[in-house]
Amino acid sequence: MINVTKTFLPPFEEYSEQLKRAWEKQWLTNRGELVLELEQKLKEYLNITNVIVTNNGTVPLQIALKLLGKQGEVITTPFSYVATAASIVWENCTPVFVDIHPEYLTIDETKIEDAITDKTTAILATHVFGNPCNVEVIETIAQKYNLKVIYDAAHAFDVTYKEKSLFNYGDVSTCSFHATKLFHTGEGGAMFTSDKDLLHQLFYSHNFGHDGPLAFHGLGINGKMSELQAAMGLSILPYVKNIVSERKKIVDFYNSNLDLSKIQILKLRENTQWNYSYYPIIFKSEEILLKVEKKLNEIEIFPRRYFYPSLNKIEYLKSSSMLISESISSRVLCLPLYFGIEKEILKIIVETINKSL
Repeated sequence: MINVTKTFLPPFEEYSEQLKRAWEKQWLTNRGELVLELEQKLKEYLNITNVIVTNNGTVPLQIALKLLGKQGEVITTPFSYVATAASIVWENCTPVFVDIHPEYLTIDETKIEDAITDKTTAILATHVFGNPCNVEVIETIAQKYNLKVIYDAAHAFDVTYKEKSLFNYGDVSTCSFHATKLFHTGEGGAMFTSDKDLLHQLFYSHNFGHDGPLAFHGLGINGKMSELQAAMGLSILPYVKNIVSERKKIVDFYNSNLDLSKIQILKLRENTQWNYSYYPIIFKSEEILLKVEKKLNEIEIFPRRYFYPSLNKIEYLKSSSMLISESISSRVLCLPLYFGIEKEILKIIVETINKSL
């Protein structure tokens, strides 16, 4: 059975060596030496100033919205994983959807200003499939209207834009280290900011608000990563360049062998060094998508409909129609893409799709 993704696992003995450090210290949580080391190595690897690792990828969104959303209206994209918009509602803010660009699939920055009201407090945009949003225009709009910018960069590990980590943009960027991601800690995530005051708030917010063992800076929750998760991250980080390189070969194979005259592929924003995190293809109709999906499923190959449905169609998020997002979400299918997938399987996937178009 071939799924859309497969978790990369390091050699077990290497993971065991990291775990042994935690066992010897008998320190499994509360920011032990493995967590601190992982944060330092991530800063070096990504060439960033600050990072706080967390127990999953959704908590950073919730913390950022708690601090910056202030229960106002948050402009966001309808084309993302449900966690993006659900976090807005969870933090008692109101999601205001703006449609997406038909080729980049990120929020259409030209439509953001029309959605701003006197209740708008923030913009939460997603770097969809690791493809950067138009960060310059979004920043200009945010400064003009005194809004905060949060980026859901769940897919953006190791992506650079204009030779800088994509995590450098926005007031806060967040990432997922879920097992399905190219870099992962089993379950986990991170939040990034270059603002020292905001970094302080993010830090105590993910640690119950603590200021030492007996005092408190303010309100907080438990978003801390464990030593067991950090051990996985430390074991995988040395392999990331190789993982990205292998994924690039798969993407190149798809690009060279699929009939691109009959399908649309993701258009990357200029000045982007991508991480090959997903391979979405967009069919001319949902009918064709369903036909292709059925043919692949019949031979035990399971692509996935990222992201369906368009978030504005979910019951607790319902809003006005988002024509482009609704259209794309009904026609997009992500093909299997992971380290170690055999070339013969790729040939079967491509042949099955091309014959079904």
